[in-house]
Amino acid sequence: MASRILVACVGVPLILVIMLACPVICLAVALSILAAIGAYELLGATGYIKYPAMLYASMAMAFLVPLWFYFDCNSAAAMAGLLIFLIILFSVAFKTHETVTLGHIGACLMGAVAIPAMLSALLLLADMEHYRYYILLPFVSAFCSDGAALFVGMFFGKRKLAPVLSPKKTVEGAIGGVIGSVLACMIDGIVVRVATGVMPNLWVFVLYGLLGSVVSQFGDLAFSYIKRQFAIKDYGKLFLAHGGVLDRFDSVIFCAPLTAVMVQLLPFFQFG
Repeated sequence: MASRILVACVGVPLILVIMLACPVICLAVALSILAAIGAYELLGATGYIKYPAMLYASMAMAFLVPLWFYFDCNSAAAMAGLLIFLIILFSVAFKTHETVTLGHIGACLMGAVAIPAMLSALLLLADMEHYRYYILLPFVSAFCSDGAALFVGMFFGKRKLAPVLSPKKTVEGAIGGVIGSVLACMIDGIVVRVATGVMPNLWVFVLYGLLGSVVSQFGDLAFSYIKRQFAIKDYGKLFLAHGGVLDRFDSVIFCAPLTAVMVQLLPFFQFG
């Protein structure tokens, strides 16, 4: 518990500083570092880390993807990077075809492209006007949903939600997570109102809190599925008792794209 509190005391202020006070390039670099570590964790968890060329290529690709989003990389450069990445992967596969399987290729693509691209949805938010009003929403929804689900499940949980994938998760905890996310997102909108005078559309925050919790819990289960497939407890130890990047940000990885989509479609605030 002490290590969890320590990570929270350091991590939460750091997230706030990077998101709200630093230039957006700092966010891009931070996401690149997290994505590269996440690729390393995923390949380590799946046992595919023993092929250095695939590992280093995946980490390099994962590092580059958020920077491509930040610099608005043109499609030709992105396609060239993806082409080189695939050539490296399949070159290793051709050489060791008896041991490298399609599962290895799929894990590399997930760790190097899919996860970094989903995290990079935060940079799509940062590219919008008034982005500081939105940028924390994926973290508010995901973290508050996780926390509320944990505490409600501990005290009231009886019915298992997914006993094979995550034995400790309960239906009651999942419902608590939705309620916690909705309340936290409403409070987020109210805080922005008090701090800036901009009027939030609270019904949009309620809808976002609901969908954000559902998506973040789905993300949690998705990464639990991988852990169960390969019989591991945590992806890493970077955040001490919180585990690795993929343990701590599994919900945010799924929640960030939802936020980028909803912010473009729905009026979270009444400007002007």
